[in-house]
Amino acid sequence: MATTRSALTDEDVRSLVKGATSDERALAARKLCATMDRGPLSDADRALAGDILRVMAADAAELVRTAIAETLRSSSVVPRDVALRLARDVELVSLPMLACSPAFTDDDLAEIVRLGGGVRQVAIAKRPTLSRVVTDSLAENGGENAVSVACSNPGADFADSALNRIVDRFEASERVLGAIAYRSVLPLSITERLISLVSDQVREHLETHHAVTAQAALEIATGAVERATVDIVDQAGQTADVKSLVTHLRAQRRLTASLLLRALAHGHMTFFEWGVAEMAGVPHHRTWLMIHDAGPLGLRAIYERAGLPARLFPAFRAAVDTFHSVEFDGGHRDQERFQERMLQRFLTQPEAAAREDVDYLLDRMNRVGQASVPVARVA
Repeated sequence: MATTRSALTDEDVRSLVKGATSDERALAARKLCATMDRGPLSDADRALAGDILRVMAADAAELVRTAIAETLRSSSVVPRDVALRLARDVELVSLPMLACSPAFTDDDLAEIVRLGGGVRQVAIAKRPTLSRVVTDSLAENGGENAVSVACSNPGADFADSALNRIVDRFEASERVLGAIAYRSVLPLSITERLISLVSDQVREHLETHHAVTAQAALEIATGAVERATVDIVDQAGQTADVKSLVTHLRAQRRLTASLLLRALAHGHMTFFEWGVAEMAGVPHHRTWLMIHDAGPLGLRAIYERAGLPARLFPAFRAAVDTFHSVEFDGGHRDQERFQERMLQRFLTQPEAAAREDVDYLLDRMNRVGQASVPVARVA
């Protein structure tokens, strides 16, 4: 290795290999590691550097192994096998590598999370970026400290399923739940779950940063979960997360006919489509065709397959027809006017809904701000 030989004297090399004391070998190791990391290496030089690092990683003196870990903690010079050996070393040696080294694969880090213990888990959780392979392992195997650190890490990428698993495991941990709540982006299903679990201060943050109204938070916290869910859908509007939301609601046994009816009455057709698809076990594109494009029998067929109650079918039929007949006009307060017209037409249909649903929808109309328009009540 030309670069190394020019930077180290013969005395340095002898000190590295045959140093009488661990201090001498550690000093030589630091100098050699710093030289390796100073500039680009040829393939031959990199291979030679790897061989030298393997010798140093096997040194009996902790000082020598620590010199490698501290000096090359962020370097690409360290071969994967050396990094894995150091990761199994004492914490003083392993932690710098686990926190920074690019030598590990995602699978390596996931396995260390599973087997490595709490301190090593925290070191991994602090890494600048964490893939879903690693966060999935943390969600399943991580201790409270590590999971809290990972959830607070803006570079950690979590799947919705991983966040749900964390809430399942740590629903009594304000520290973990708060870390999730303060993430910059949250799926609706997670926001909904957190509302009823976190403190008032964290709930206020969710209301402010994650499109949850104070009324929705209060209703969830006091048990009116289904109605509050519609308010969350109202706030979110057209979201790419509808599929995961309905999957979550179905798993919680809260994807009900009443919820779908209320949501549809506010024009949330996408939510209705995905909800029916989830309940019927039919792909969304086929459900869409049956609701919108399959003639008068299509809606009834998918409705019955979803197991929705026959007594409410006329209300759903009226709501779908109303949706098709009402269009956005592109003017000021377009969404609010659309909701108002949707509700008016819906509520004037015969047998549109049960009294409880009607009362709720009328209350929602008042909140739209157009109470001056007369609305027929359903007896």
